Amino acid sequence: MSGINSEAKYKGAVFHVQTQDLGAPGRLVETLIYKSGKLLTSRRTSYASFLGSPELQEKIRQILEEQHSAILKEIAAGKFEHYLTAEEKLGPGDQA
Repeated sequence: MSGINSEAKYKGAVFHVQTQDLGAPGRLVETLIYKSGKLLTSRRTSYASFLGSPELQEKIRQILEEQHSAILKEIAAGKFEHYLTAEEKLGPGDQA
C-alpha cells in the first residue's frame, strides 16, 4: 500500500505531511510532520486489532486517509503554530 504526501500552508509556513503503512512488522500507520526539512512530530495508529480480518487492507487504507486528513485539519486550525518563527506568524504583508 502506498502512502500519502501533502504540503499544508499555514500563515507563512509550509508543512510537509507524510503518512504511510509501516507494514506487517510495525502494524502501524505513521504520519510524519516536517517543516523546513526538520521532523517536528509523528502520530502512529496501530491496526493490530484488525489482523486476520478479511477487510484488513480496507481498514488500513481508511486509517491512513483519516489520519492524514486529521493532521492537515490540525495544521489549518493552528495546532502547530508553536513551530512557526516570528516572521512566519506575521505572515506575508503583515508588519511587526
